[in-house]
Amino acid sequence: MDLATMIGLAIGMTVVALAVMSGSDLWVFLNLPGFLIVVGGTFAATLIKFPLSNVFVAFKLGLKTAFINVHENPRQLIDTSLELADRARKEGMLALEQVEVSNDFYKRGLRLCIDGHALEVVRKALTSEMELSIHRHEEGGKIFRGIGESAPAMGMIGTLVGLVQMLSSLEDPATIGPAMAVALLTTLYGALIANLIALPIADKLESKTDEERVTKELILEAVTQIHGRQSPMVLGDILEAYLPEGQRTISGDETEGAEK
Repeated sequence: MDLATMIGLAIGMTVVALAVMSGSDLWVFLNLPGFLIVVGGTFAATLIKFPLSNVFVAFKLGLKTAFINVHENPRQLIDTSLELADRARKEGMLALEQVEVSNDFYKRGLRLCIDGHALEVVRKALTSEMELSIHRHEEGGKIFRGIGESAPAMGMIGTLVGLVQMLSSLEDPATIGPAMAVALLTTLYGALIANLIALPIADKLESKTDEERVTKELILEAVTQIHGRQSPMVLGDILEAYLPEGQRTISGDETEGAEK
């Protein structure tokens, strides 16, 4: 469970609810016609912008990304890679089957190495899988960003509908209140959907896409070097580049000092 998403949603909804209840009853801000205009219109606009299959895949991917925190530890991946490289040099590729690897992308790369495929085949297979996975995440981000753009627009459409209804029935004071509620609440619904749900999920998808890209590039480099029987010491130096500066075992300054 992604605590950041849960905490953010809880705080956002609580702040809005407290602001609403501080001056009026909560039910005053509940308007089914206005909500249907925003949600239905936003969904319709999204279907027009993107293929139907992509929309449902994006919903599933977005919810998984927002509420489930799947995080790979780069340092742990590097340590595992060093162990694999050491075994590959000493005992051969078949010995890699005895090392437990939890990452599915890493498992596939090792399986290709163990099966004896050429380096070009291994690199091409892993690169294709990485690019397709990144593409799905990027497409999901585009869809949620499109929802974030459409929801406020649908809110404005609902506002115009409510204003037209209000102006067309000014002779009946009883209808002015409900019409004005639709006019104002649809804008509120659209803003909340866009800024509290859709756009934050799009940003989180983008952030996790960047993180996944770096992780898979690290794994691809590790598998490539293991396939070439690279020494663990050299492999460690190569993979350290994928870590943030503060997490590296040997910083650039120390390396330069050692060379001098």
